[in-house]
Amino acid sequence: MTVFHSKIREFRKTINLTQKQMAERLNISERAYQYYESGQREPNLDTLFDISNVFDISIDYLLGKTNNPSSHKS
Repeated sequence: MTVFHSKIREFRKTINLTQKQMAERLNISERAYQYYESGQREPNLDTLFDISNVFDISIDYLLGKTNNPSSHKS
């Protein structure tokens, strides 16, 4: 499991969402979201952006490029 996959699972559990609820927030199928968490697939850029918005964390943090989860929103 990559950093990304473990982080999205960790953050989803932190905000008490099921995989189904997370998929609904992202407007994707539950199966697609399960694939992201399990590492079977990688999200496209739009979905990655949406995931970072749901968690209010930076894409760089999701991808393991920084240790600072702060979002860079204005």
